[in-house]
Amino acid sequence: MTQRVNYLQQSPELFKKFLAFSTALEQCAIEKPIRDLVEIRASQINGCGFCLDMHIKQAKIHGERELRLHHVAIWRESTLFIPRERAALAWTEALTTLPGQGVPDEVYERVRTQLSEKEISDLSFVVMSINAWNRVNVGFKTVPGSSDAAYGLDKAGLN
Repeated sequence: MTQRVNYLQQSPELFKKFLAFSTALEQCAIEKPIRDLVEIRASQINGCGFCLDMHIKQAKIHGERELRLHHVAIWRESTLFIPRERAALAWTEALTTLPGQGVPDEVYERVRTQLSEKEISDLSFVVMSINAWNRVNVGFKTVPGSSDAAYGLDKAGLN
């Protein structure tokens, strides 16, 4: 396999600015457990092994139950998610896949019943961020687990 560009080395200033944007989301109106679920679901949809690996480990470190992590891919059928989480996951899927006709009204209405306008706006930025990270890591084939030590993900106990 041909070695791909190391985007962190080639664009360090852009990387730092985007990392700062992503880090700023820690202070948004969406609670960390939902951000974890959103990052996992978008990464599943986008097929980003690096981000999926990272966010599952982070969620585990944050105390997420293992069965719920397995159920993120089947959240519609699972009984393990509350309506607020379901609304966030539906919004995440809609913004990640961007249906040809745009985000369906029923998805928007669902999220409106569970989140405030500020929370919907902040959630949209969380989805934007993870989708961008997915795209760069898929494009450059970043190896899952390759940054575990740097990000403290070895603490998840998922080797």
